[in-house]
Amino acid sequence: MALSEVLTKIVEWLREGYPHGVPEHDYIPLLALLTRRLGHGEVIQVIESLIEHGALPADRVDVGVAITKLTHEMPLESDMERVRRHLVANGWPIDDDWAQK
Repeated sequence: MALSEVLTKIVEWLREGYPHGVPEHDYIPLLALLTRRLGHGEVIQVIESLIEHGALPADRVDVGVAITKLTHEMPLESDMERVRRHLVANGWPIDDDWAQK
């Protein structure tokens, strides 16, 4: 599903739930429901951080720490997997234990 389709569905959902607009006190709880996902550029930043800190071969902990430092949030499993796939696809070494998962 394209990003514009996702945004359209979110806006439709909000309009159904709040036909007269979102009350001011509901903005923060609604934003908390949205899950942040690393963008492609951020995946590259994580990998550059791993290289800079000599954390190759990378393991799950190294990747999780790099994501947390970048986003100031706990890493999502899907983002950790995206970083792992990018490392493998580009020939960067990963920890053997992680490679088997």
